[in-house]
Amino acid sequence: MAAGVRLVQKVSSTRVFARIAPHVVPAMDRAVHRLTRGRVLLSARMLPGVVLTVPGARSGQLRTTPLACMPQPGDGAPGSWVLVGSNFGRPGHPAWTANLLARPEAAVINWKGRDIPVRARLLAGAERARVWEAALAFWPPYAAYQARIDREIRLFRLERWERGDGPA
Repeated sequence: MAAGVRLVQKVSSTRVFARIAPHVVPAMDRAVHRLTRGRVLLSARMLPGVVLTVPGARSGQLRTTPLACMPQPGDGAPGSWVLVGSNFGRPGHPAWTANLLARPEAAVINWKGRDIPVRARLLAGAERARVWEAALAFWPPYAAYQARIDREIRLFRLERWERGDGPA
């Protein structure tokens, strides 16, 4: 298994992968996720994954995006998740990051077949630096993605919350 993971990491670090993957990986993930009623997310066979649903920043229409994530421990289950806006090392920020910035309290993730309301927070400063180091240990190709682009890759922490809780 470790050799397979290393091969996928090597391939996913390439520019060719960055051109092709954004068109293929999410479409496959969405189709399989829908067909299995949320039980299977193909990319989650390699990395933990969620399906993020959040209103579009401009349109307000619900946008659904399968994403790799770093689950953060809570009381026996993830208490939060970190999303990395790498966009496969392409120049622009992925659209879902703008949606989270515009509507951080309107997001829902599907985690292992369960819909969970979450609140998103863009990480900055020392917290971002710590989480970035953890992200590099979790998936080393993020370093190649960052080296290819001028923008800083956005990191978000998603935390469970009930809609009536209001801002902390």
